Amino acid sequence: MTVRVDSHVHLWNRATDPQDWIDPQSMAPIDRDFGQADLRSMLDETHVDRAVVVHASNSVEESVRLSRLDPEVVAGLVAWVDLTGDVVAQLDLIRATATVPVVGTRHLVQIDPDPEWLLREDVGRGLSALADEGMRFDLVVRDWQLPQARTVASRHSDLIFVLDHLGGPPAPGEDLSEWESGLRNLASRPNVVAKLSGLISGLAPGSWQVDDLRRVVEIALTAFGAERLLYGSDWPLAELGGGAAGWGAAAEHLLAELTDEERRRVFGLNAVAVYSLD
Repeated sequence: MTVRVDSHVHLWNRATDPQDWIDPQSMAPIDRDFGQADLRSMLDETHVDRAVVVHASNSVEESVRLSRLDPEVVAGLVAWVDLTGDVVAQLDLIRATATVPVVGTRHLVQIDPDPEWLLREDVGRGLSALADEGMRFDLVVRDWQLPQARTVASRHSDLIFVLDHLGGPPAPGEDLSEWESGLRNLASRPNVVAKLSGLISGLAPGSWQVDDLRRVVEIALTAFGAERLLYGSDWPLAELGGGAAGWGAAAEHLLAELTDEERRRVFGLNAVAVYSLD
């Protein structure tokens, strides 16, 4: 059976969950609300069955709302909880009225005021609680934070970490060496997988070609292998770089030399296994 899963999408209603990071001028394509109908249209356009929704704000209330989505469209939710607080109580609050499975959590580490948030002792206790709950933890970090991510993954070998957006590689044409070193070191941890996502979200439409992304994808493949990579669109942020359909086509082209089974894994089966999706 072929199952296609988009492992990384966002939805937001700014009346209940303001997204103050959206700049109306530089981010005009996403300067609006995105709901389930929009998601369904995007999945149809990219020939994907269902998606994993990832929170957009560090807010339990937003996660509660996202947990009530349609399971026919949404396969799972990566929620937000305060890892320095009572993790189980917060997860129970989100799960109490959930219609989709809560499969993991994430924190916006890359913009946290504490540049070493990942290494904090109280955060470590929260990560241990996630492991006890059978959750996954999505890592959204900058390239200079990859060594911290490796340290944390080593400390919590019983927790599966999911690296979002390949750890934020530099833009096409820039030096990849520091990012590549950090990515390969992190990939040496067997409890870490990575999302092939977010590579066009910071690029202007028409400013990139498929081959501009080839070296980054090649590095990710050699570091993680096809068995530990998950396709994700990073929609609707992908609209900033030309659209989810364009990225999906690029990903298909960049992975064309994989075997049929390897492509099935990257484009769906790995997400099902990592997040224990139905």
